[in-house]
Amino acid sequence: MKEFELISQYFKGRGVQRKDVQLGIGDDAALVTVPEGHQLAVTTDTLVEGVHFFSDICPKALGHRVLAVNFSDLAAMGAQPTWISIALTLPKIEPKWLEAFTEGMHSIAEYFNVQLIGGDTTQGPMTISVCAKGIVPNGKAITRSGANNGDWIYVTGPLGDAGLAIEHKLSNISLSDDDFKLVNQRFDYPSPRVAAGQVLRNFASAAIDVSDGLLADLGHICERSSVGASINIDKIPRSAVMNDVLSAKQQRRFLLSYGDDYELLFTVPAELAGALAINLKPYGVEPVCIGQITANTTQIDLFENGEQVNYSGSGFEHFSQSSTN
Repeated sequence: MKEFELISQYFKGRGVQRKDVQLGIGDDAALVTVPEGHQLAVTTDTLVEGVHFFSDICPKALGHRVLAVNFSDLAAMGAQPTWISIALTLPKIEPKWLEAFTEGMHSIAEYFNVQLIGGDTTQGPMTISVCAKGIVPNGKAITRSGANNGDWIYVTGPLGDAGLAIEHKLSNISLSDDDFKLVNQRFDYPSPRVAAGQVLRNFASAAIDVSDGLLADLGHICERSSVGASINIDKIPRSAVMNDVLSAKQQRRFLLSYGDDYELLFTVPAELAGALAINLKPYGVEPVCIGQITANTTQIDLFENGEQVNYSGSGFEHFSQSSTN
Protein backbone atom coordinates (compact mmCIF):
# COMPACT_ATOMS: atom_id res chain seq x y z
CA MET A 1 0.00 0.00 0.00
CA LYS A 2 1.28 3.46 -0.92
CA GLU A 3 0.35 6.94 0.33
CA PHE A 4 -2.72 7.64 -1.80
CA GLU A 5 -4.07 4.14 -1.33
CA LEU A 6 -3.71 4.64 2.42
CA ILE A 7 -5.64 7.93 2.27
CA SER A 8 -8.37 6.42 0.12
CA GLN A 9 -8.86 3.35 2.30
CA TYR A 10 -8.65 4.82 5.80
CA PHE A 11 -9.56 8.50 5.56
CA LYS A 12 -11.38 9.65 2.42
CA GLY A 13 -15.15 9.38 2.59
CA ARG A 14 -15.20 7.91 6.11
CA GLY A 15 -16.90 9.41 9.12
CA VAL A 16 -19.07 12.50 9.37
CA GLN A 17 -20.05 14.37 6.21
CA ARG A 18 -21.09 17.92 7.12
CA LYS A 19 -23.19 20.15 4.89
CA ASP A 20 -20.89 23.12 5.56
CA VAL A 21 -17.97 21.34 3.85
CA GLN A 22 -17.97 22.28 0.17
CA LEU A 23 -14.74 20.46 -0.66
CA GLY A 24 -12.99 17.93 1.57
CA ILE A 25 -10.24 15.36 1.08
CA GLY A 26 -8.84 15.02 -2.43
CA ASP A 27 -7.84 18.54 -3.46
CA ASP A 28 -5.03 20.95 -2.62
CA ALA A 29 -7.09 22.52 0.16
CA ALA A 30 -10.49 22.10 1.76
CA LEU A 31 -13.35 24.58 1.47
CA VAL A 32 -15.74 25.15 4.36
CA THR A 33 -18.41 27.71 5.20
CA VAL A 34 -18.35 29.45 8.58
CA PRO A 35 -21.93 30.19 9.73
CA GLU A 36 -22.96 33.84 9.77
CA GLY A 37 -22.47 35.47 13.15
CA HIS A 38 -19.67 33.12 14.17
CA GLN A 39 -15.90 33.24 14.46
CA LEU A 40 -13.53 30.46 13.48
CA ALA A 41 -11.45 28.97 16.32
CA VAL A 42 -8.32 27.06 15.24
CA THR A 43 -5.93 24.95 17.33
CA THR A 44 -3.03 22.69 16.43
CA ASP A 45 -1.34 19.97 18.51
CA THR A 46 1.52 17.63 17.67
CA LEU A 47 1.84 14.29 19.48
CA VAL A 48 5.17 12.48 19.34
CA GLU A 49 5.72 8.84 20.27
CA GLY A 50 7.64 8.60 23.53
CA VAL A 51 6.79 12.18 24.51
CA HIS A 52 2.99 12.39 24.43
CA PHE A 53 2.11 8.71 24.30
CA PHE A 54 3.77 5.37 25.01
CA SER A 55 4.79 3.17 22.09
CA ASP A 56 2.57 0.33 23.33
CA ILE A 57 -0.61 2.42 23.43
CA CYS A 58 -3.64 0.75 21.86
CA PRO A 59 -3.97 2.31 18.37
CA LYS A 60 -7.72 2.80 18.86
CA ALA A 61 -7.01 4.77 22.04
CA LEU A 62 -4.38 6.81 20.22
CA GLY A 63 -6.86 7.67 17.48
CA HIS A 64 -9.26 8.90 20.15
CA ARG A 65 -6.59 10.75 22.08
CA VAL A 66 -5.14 12.77 19.20
CA LEU A 67 -8.53 14.32 18.51
CA ALA A 68 -9.67 14.60 22.13
CA VAL A 69 -6.75 16.81 23.16
CA ASN A 70 -7.55 19.21 20.33
CA PHE A 71 -11.28 19.24 21.07
CA SER A 72 -10.35 20.07 24.66
CA ASP A 73 -8.55 23.22 23.47
CA LEU A 74 -11.66 24.26 21.57
CA ALA A 75 -13.82 23.49 24.61
CA ALA A 76 -11.68 25.83 26.71
CA MET A 77 -12.54 28.61 24.25
CA GLY A 78 -16.25 27.79 24.36
CA ALA A 79 -16.11 26.65 20.73
CA GLN A 80 -18.02 23.86 19.00
CA PRO A 81 -15.64 21.52 17.08
CA THR A 82 -16.52 21.24 13.39
CA TRP A 83 -13.60 20.22 11.16
CA ILE A 84 -10.19 18.57 11.52
CA SER A 85 -7.14 17.97 9.36
CA ILE A 86 -4.43 15.52 10.33
CA ALA A 87 -0.78 15.04 9.38
CA LEU A 88 0.31 11.46 10.06
CA THR A 89 3.94 10.34 9.97
CA LEU A 90 4.47 6.57 10.18
CA PRO A 91 7.59 4.40 10.06
CA LYS A 92 5.70 1.91 7.87
CA ILE A 93 2.15 1.03 6.85
CA GLU A 94 0.53 -1.57 9.10
CA PRO A 95 -3.09 -2.17 7.98
CA LYS A 96 -4.29 -3.62 11.32
CA TRP A 97 -2.79 -0.72 13.24
CA LEU A 98 -4.28 1.83 10.83
CA GLU A 99 -7.72 0.23 10.97
CA ALA A 100 -7.79 0.44 14.78
CA PHE A 101 -6.29 3.95 14.85
CA THR A 102 -8.80 5.35 12.39
CA GLU A 103 -11.65 3.56 14.15
CA GLY A 104 -10.81 5.45 17.35
CA MET A 105 -10.40 8.69 15.44
CA HIS A 106 -13.62 8.43 13.42
CA SER A 107 -15.58 7.34 16.50
CA ILE A 108 -14.86 10.45 18.56
CA ALA A 109 -15.21 12.66 15.48
CA GLU A 110 -18.66 11.22 14.83
CA TYR A 111 -19.65 11.73 18.48
CA PHE A 112 -18.91 15.45 18.21
CA ASN A 113 -20.13 15.76 14.57
CA VAL A 114 -16.69 16.71 13.26
CA GLN A 115 -15.58 16.04 9.67
CA LEU A 116 -12.06 15.16 8.56
CA ILE A 117 -11.36 17.56 5.67
CA GLY A 118 -7.70 17.00 4.82
CA GLY A 119 -4.13 16.49 5.94
CA ASP A 120 -0.98 14.67 4.90
CA THR A 121 0.73 11.30 5.29
CA THR A 122 4.50 10.81 5.29
CA GLN A 123 7.07 8.19 6.25
CA GLY A 124 9.29 8.69 9.29
CA PRO A 125 9.28 8.48 13.12
CA MET A 126 5.71 8.30 14.42
CA THR A 127 4.35 11.82 14.80
CA ILE A 128 0.74 12.96 14.62
CA SER A 129 -0.28 16.59 14.11
CA VAL A 130 -3.92 17.63 14.23
CA CYS A 131 -5.39 20.99 13.29
CA ALA A 132 -8.90 21.27 14.74
CA LYS A 133 -11.33 24.01 13.81
CA GLY A 134 -14.46 25.10 15.59
CA ILE A 135 -17.05 27.85 15.62
CA VAL A 136 -18.09 30.22 18.37
CA PRO A 137 -20.67 33.03 18.28
CA ASN A 138 -19.16 36.45 17.66
CA GLY A 139 -17.83 37.96 20.88
CA LYS A 140 -18.53 34.86 22.99
CA ALA A 141 -15.16 33.11 22.93
CA ILE A 142 -13.59 32.50 26.35
CA THR A 143 -9.95 33.53 26.57
CA ARG A 144 -7.24 33.36 29.23
CA SER A 145 -7.18 37.13 29.73
CA GLY A 146 -10.53 37.90 31.36
CA ALA A 147 -10.01 36.84 35.00
CA ASN A 148 -10.52 39.55 37.63
CA ASN A 149 -9.69 39.95 41.31
CA GLY A 150 -12.37 38.15 43.35
CA ASP A 151 -13.42 35.67 40.67
CA TRP A 152 -13.81 32.09 41.88
CA ILE A 153 -11.64 29.36 40.38
CA TYR A 154 -13.23 26.06 39.31
CA VAL A 155 -12.32 22.75 37.69
CA THR A 156 -14.76 20.45 35.93
CA GLY A 157 -13.48 17.18 37.40
CA PRO A 158 -10.75 15.23 39.20
CA LEU A 159 -7.07 15.82 38.48
CA GLY A 160 -4.01 13.59 38.68
CA ASP A 161 -5.26 10.25 37.37
CA ALA A 162 -3.40 10.51 34.07
CA GLY A 163 -0.24 11.20 36.07
CA LEU A 164 -0.83 8.07 38.15
CA ALA A 165 -1.12 6.02 34.96
CA ILE A 166 2.09 7.50 33.56
CA GLU A 167 4.07 6.92 36.75
CA HIS A 168 2.83 3.33 36.96
CA LYS A 169 3.94 2.67 33.39
CA LEU A 170 7.34 4.17 34.24
CA SER A 171 7.51 1.82 37.27
CA ASN A 172 7.77 4.77 39.67
CA ILE A 173 4.66 3.70 41.57
CA SER A 174 2.81 0.39 41.75
CA LEU A 175 -0.95 0.14 41.21
CA SER A 176 -3.19 -2.90 41.26
CA ASP A 177 -4.45 -4.07 37.89
CA ASP A 178 -7.93 -2.71 38.62
CA ASP A 179 -6.64 0.66 39.79
CA PHE A 180 -4.33 1.00 36.80
CA LYS A 181 -7.19 0.18 34.42
CA LEU A 182 -9.29 2.96 35.95
CA VAL A 183 -6.66 5.70 35.82
CA ASN A 184 -5.23 4.64 32.46
CA GLN A 185 -8.69 5.11 30.95
CA ARG A 186 -8.31 8.80 31.81
CA PHE A 187 -4.94 8.91 30.01
CA ASP A 188 -5.82 6.85 26.94
CA TYR A 189 -9.39 8.09 26.47
CA PRO A 190 -9.63 11.69 27.77
CA SER A 191 -13.12 13.20 27.63
CA PRO A 192 -13.02 16.76 26.29
CA ARG A 193 -15.56 18.98 28.06
CA VAL A 194 -17.07 20.34 24.85
CA ALA A 195 -20.65 20.81 26.07
CA ALA A 196 -19.46 22.34 29.34
CA GLY A 197 -17.28 24.79 27.42
CA GLN A 198 -20.27 26.05 25.47
CA VAL A 199 -22.25 26.51 28.69
CA LEU A 200 -19.34 28.42 30.20
CA ARG A 201 -19.60 31.07 27.48
CA ASN A 202 -22.29 32.61 29.71
CA PHE A 203 -20.37 32.29 32.99
CA ALA A 204 -16.59 32.09 32.71
CA SER A 205 -14.37 35.17 32.67
CA ALA A 206 -11.35 33.06 31.64
CA ALA A 207 -10.64 29.40 30.92
CA ILE A 208 -7.97 26.90 29.92
CA ASP A 209 -7.80 23.10 29.77
CA VAL A 210 -5.52 21.24 32.16
CA SER A 211 -2.98 19.75 29.79
CA ASP A 212 0.35 20.75 31.35
CA GLY A 213 -0.62 20.71 35.02
CA LEU A 214 -2.82 22.87 37.24
CA LEU A 215 -0.10 25.32 38.32
CA ALA A 216 1.30 25.75 34.81
CA ASP A 217 -2.10 26.25 33.22
CA LEU A 218 -3.42 28.51 35.97
CA GLY A 219 -0.19 30.45 35.58
CA HIS A 220 -1.12 31.16 31.96
CA ILE A 221 -4.44 32.65 33.07
CA CYS A 222 -2.73 34.72 35.75
CA GLU A 223 -0.12 36.02 33.32
CA ARG A 224 -2.61 36.90 30.58
CA SER A 225 -5.07 38.46 33.04
CA SER A 226 -2.42 40.22 35.20
CA VAL A 227 -3.80 38.65 38.37
CA GLY A 228 -2.74 36.18 41.04
CA ALA A 229 -4.50 33.23 42.62
CA SER A 230 -5.08 31.45 45.91
CA ILE A 231 -5.63 27.69 45.70
CA ASN A 232 -6.89 25.30 48.37
CA ILE A 233 -5.14 22.00 47.58
CA ASP A 234 -7.54 20.05 49.77
CA LYS A 235 -10.46 21.26 47.61
CA ILE A 236 -9.01 19.92 44.34
CA PRO A 237 -11.16 16.95 43.26
CA ARG A 238 -9.39 13.61 43.01
CA SER A 239 -10.33 10.00 42.42
CA ALA A 240 -10.79 7.24 44.97
CA VAL A 241 -7.70 5.57 43.50
CA MET A 242 -5.63 8.66 44.26
CA ASN A 243 -6.84 8.72 47.87
CA ASP A 244 -6.26 4.99 48.30
CA VAL A 245 -2.68 4.78 47.04
CA LEU A 246 -1.08 8.11 48.03
CA SER A 247 -0.85 10.26 51.13
CA ALA A 248 -2.08 13.86 50.96
CA LYS A 249 1.49 15.13 50.62
CA GLN A 250 2.32 12.61 47.88
CA GLN A 251 -0.78 13.67 45.98
CA ARG A 252 0.41 17.25 45.57
CA ARG A 253 2.68 16.54 42.61
CA PHE A 254 -0.10 14.76 40.73
CA LEU A 255 -2.74 17.37 41.50
CA LEU A 256 -0.57 20.43 40.87
CA SER A 257 2.10 19.50 38.33
CA TYR A 258 0.83 16.64 36.20
CA GLY A 259 -1.24 17.34 33.11
CA ASP A 260 -3.09 15.19 30.58
CA ASP A 261 -6.37 15.28 32.54
CA TYR A 262 -8.06 17.67 30.07
CA GLU A 263 -10.52 19.02 32.59
CA LEU A 264 -11.43 22.69 32.22
CA LEU A 265 -9.96 25.19 34.65
CA PHE A 266 -11.95 28.43 34.67
CA THR A 267 -12.82 31.56 36.61
CA VAL A 268 -16.31 32.89 37.35
CA PRO A 269 -17.40 36.29 38.74
CA ALA A 270 -18.98 35.96 42.18
CA GLU A 271 -22.39 37.17 40.99
CA LEU A 272 -22.62 34.31 38.44
CA ALA A 273 -21.34 31.50 40.64
CA GLY A 274 -24.74 30.59 42.08
CA ALA A 275 -26.25 29.50 38.76
CA LEU A 276 -23.14 27.72 37.48
CA ALA A 277 -23.75 24.22 38.86
CA ILE A 278 -27.42 24.24 37.82
CA ASN A 279 -26.54 24.98 34.19
CA LEU A 280 -23.74 22.40 34.03
CA LYS A 281 -25.64 19.57 35.72
CA PRO A 282 -27.55 18.43 32.57
CA TYR A 283 -24.16 17.70 30.97
CA GLY A 284 -22.93 15.50 33.82
CA VAL A 285 -20.46 18.10 35.09
CA GLU A 286 -20.22 19.09 38.75
CA PRO A 287 -17.83 22.06 38.95
CA VAL A 288 -15.64 22.27 42.04
CA CYS A 289 -14.44 25.59 43.44
CA ILE A 290 -10.75 25.31 44.38
CA GLY A 291 -9.76 28.90 45.05
CA GLN A 292 -10.03 32.54 44.13
CA ILE A 293 -8.34 35.09 41.90
CA THR A 294 -6.30 37.71 43.77
CA ALA A 295 -4.66 41.02 42.93
CA ASN A 296 -1.13 39.63 43.51
CA THR A 297 0.00 39.68 39.89
CA THR A 298 1.06 36.20 38.64
CA GLN A 299 1.59 34.95 42.23
CA ILE A 300 -0.12 31.66 43.09
CA ASP A 301 -0.47 30.97 46.82
CA LEU A 302 -1.18 27.40 47.94
CA PHE A 303 -3.04 26.37 51.07
CA GLU A 304 -3.92 23.01 52.59
CA ASN A 305 -6.17 22.62 55.62
CA GLY A 306 -5.93 26.35 56.20
CA GLU A 307 -2.13 26.51 56.24
CA GLN A 308 0.08 27.92 53.50
CA VAL A 309 2.12 25.32 51.62
CA ASN A 310 5.54 25.75 50.03
CA TYR A 311 5.68 23.80 46.78
CA SER A 312 8.42 24.12 44.17
CA GLY A 313 7.11 21.83 41.44
CA SER A 314 6.10 23.04 38.01
CA GLY A 315 4.16 21.65 35.10
CA PHE A 316 5.23 20.23 31.77
CA GLU A 317 7.09 22.45 29.32
CA HIS A 318 8.98 21.27 26.26
CA PHE A 319 12.73 22.01 26.25
CA SER A 320 12.62 22.55 30.03
CA GLN A 321 14.72 20.36 32.33
CA SER A 322 12.32 21.19 35.16
CA SER A 323 9.41 19.50 33.40
CA THR A 324 7.75 16.91 35.61
CA ASN A 325 6.00 14.60 33.12
